[in-house]
Amino acid sequence: MENDPIAARLGAAYPDLPPGERAVVRVLLDDYPFAALGSLRSLAERAGVSPPTASRLFDRLGYGGFAAFQTAVRDGARDRSRLLEFVTRSTPAPATSPPGSVPGAELSTAPASDGPPDDRGPGRHEAPETGSPNGRDAGQGEAAGDGSPFRSDAHRGGSAAGGPSGGGRVEGTPAHPVADSGATGAGAVSVLWQAAEELRAGLDGTLAAIPESLCHKVAELLAGARAVWALGGPLSELAAEYLIRQLASLRPAAHRVPGSAPGRARTVLDLGASDVVVAYDFRRYSPDTARFVHAARARGARLVLVTDAWGSPLAAEAEVLIRLPREAAGPIAPLANEIAVTELLLVATAARLDPVRRLADLDALTQTL
Repeated sequence: MENDPIAARLGAAYPDLPPGERAVVRVLLDDYPFAALGSLRSLAERAGVSPPTASRLFDRLGYGGFAAFQTAVRDGARDRSRLLEFVTRSTPAPATSPPGSVPGAELSTAPASDGPPDDRGPGRHEAPETGSPNGRDAGQGEAAGDGSPFRSDAHRGGSAAGGPSGGGRVEGTPAHPVADSGATGAGAVSVLWQAAEELRAGLDGTLAAIPESLCHKVAELLAGARAVWALGGPLSELAAEYLIRQLASLRPAAHRVPGSAPGRARTVLDLGASDVVVAYDFRRYSPDTARFVHAARARGARLVLVTDAWGSPLAAEAEVLIRLPREAAGPIAPLANEIAVTELLLVATAARLDPVRRLADLDALTQTL
């Protein structure tokens, strides 16, 4: 946040603002940029002021309203690198290699995104927010942090929705020998441990943010559809592939969306209201995914969207919307959280389908082919 021009602008204006608008700025800076992603009403409630008071702040700052301010925050976030932020906040590694390391070996990370190839780069999963940034409630299919059956008692109040984010050790987790021996994170081992902690917190936060009712809603669609089609961006297509590989064992007519334009056109041609499209779409959002989804929705197909809290352009099209929480962030946009959500959906779907006979037949055929 130190180098964010919008945050700097808020901080510079703070001393000259009226008390109510100062309260709004404090909320924004304390939880930046996530506090800016919700509705104006929710922001005003958090600041303890009225919506008109909150709205006056953005007019005073020259944004022409809250919607324009949100757009500026989102546009700025697309240019930030999650990997760069992770590296710059870590203490530089010492000149000598840590014990047990291979001389000359280096950590290599390759961040990916769901944007077009010429715009591909770090930045996906920029610490999205748990809850409903766009104001939709869980009853409309929004992933919510309350009432999740997947959150254990040990995690309540920890890295679950609404708790502290990023890297804090979950209560009861065995301590890392390097971290607890007085090391300050200066070596490569500490960097790896920090990444591992963020992955652990991400998984905990993701599971805590998916209520059982949401899983059952998706399972109802996946089990009852005439056909299920899944797609994703350059990285999240791996989650779509995993969904279809597993779902095809549970029910017929589970397909990956073809990659070519002619193949996609033939797919859309036969889509209807009894078909379901599952799209994985994360910053930077894939225009190819958007084009297919718009065409499928025009044919009446129903959409399940797995995305982040930044607000995929496809969010308004979704019948069921699953937003991954901010703890799903990691230094290299980990796929583990998307796979974890997918597995929950598959478990719920399998419970509806009772696929014992199909799986037995599949095993028998596998042995003979």
